[in-house]
Amino acid sequence: MPAKLERTNTPGIFRRHHGDCRREGRCDCGYVVVWRHRGRQHKATFRTLAEAREAKRKRESVAARGGELPAKVLLHDYAREWVERYQGTGRRGFREDTRDRYRAVLERFALRHFPPRTYLADIGPRDVADFIGWLVKQPAGKGRGTLSDKSVRNALGPFTACLATARREGLISHNPATGAALPHRPQVEDDGDRPRPFPRLDDSTETMELAVALIHPKHRLMFELLAATGVRRSELIAFRVCDLHLNGDQPHVRVRQRAVRRTGAGMVLGALKSRYARREVPIPLDLAYRLRSVIEGRPEGALVFPGADGGPYDTHHLHQRVLIPACTEAGVEWAGFHTFRHTVASRLFAEGRNAVQVQRWLGHHSPSFTLDTYVHLLDGDIGSPLEPLRGNTKATERPQTAANAALAALLEMAE
Repeated sequence: MPAKLERTNTPGIFRRHHGDCRREGRCDCGYVVVWRHRGRQHKATFRTLAEAREAKRKRESVAARGGELPAKVLLHDYAREWVERYQGTGRRGFREDTRDRYRAVLERFALRHFPPRTYLADIGPRDVADFIGWLVKQPAGKGRGTLSDKSVRNALGPFTACLATARREGLISHNPATGAALPHRPQVEDDGDRPRPFPRLDDSTETMELAVALIHPKHRLMFELLAATGVRRSELIAFRVCDLHLNGDQPHVRVRQRAVRRTGAGMVLGALKSRYARREVPIPLDLAYRLRSVIEGRPEGALVFPGADGGPYDTHHLHQRVLIPACTEAGVEWAGFHTFRHTVASRLFAEGRNAVQVQRWLGHHSPSFTLDTYVHLLDGDIGSPLEPLRGNTKATERPQTAANAALAALLEMAE
């Protein structure tokens, strides 16, 4: 039950304190503007008294001119209509797979938290803060505890974009999610949760090689390409014949698209995750030779690894029926598609590649992200001391600067 409204010194503006507020000094409780329109009472919540007064002034100005005030719109109705027509705010537009994700996130979180009879105009900063507090307690699934801080931000994103559009369209006077405090909880170091590469069996054989050898021959070449490149699974199953450049002494694959799951259509080909994912990745000569024999005579636009229906493979099917049995037999039942990617990163760093080279190989947006993700793969030993800059200068000698020369002359005069 909402808290009782308390009068302020400004007529038509009330204060709504939340239940645990002590009403001592300044608090973050919202201000409520109450007005009547066409015989019905309306309310809108604001973060500060100044915002409430400005909103009240604007409403009175509109009413004095005989204008129409924004209609009361239900959040659930508006959000479901908004997500179907939203086109984003950037120049790249809004991808359909992103729309599917926004739709699912809204239904899973915002539209489950806010009651069906919630009006857009009634949502205030306090309600957004309560929503964020509810999000941090939601289970992450598969026994992984609650949502991480990043997952909370991702869950809040579509809701914030929806409210921003409502504000641009004049349905609300301000976006109550603007400036909302997001969680920044300390991360607990847990080596078991860290992404890790395949372990080594001995000095010459890696478990990754054993896992690939145990893959069914029908799919083995696909996983050999994955082990050599470390591409994302969505990029792997989207390779076309024209993306493989296998001739010459520097064969490589071009990453130009990915396969995504779209509601009602299954796996379809679409744009890459970001512009940084567009890249060329080198492959070994022997692998290029075997791939060349597989794609010979096939159309340029044909998939290299087509599914049974000629379209992209279902990655869930590949993981459950192809990869898991091989990894279980190899003794690394915890491994998955992304383990190949981490193993490639580990090998690149072990060969002395720098962060920029690894970033471009993997298609990350920045070297700092690559380091944050794979820093645990780097050698933590501080190493041996650096060679001296002046090998003919003794450690006890002072650099011969003008100041030191003057000091030495004074000391000689004193003697």
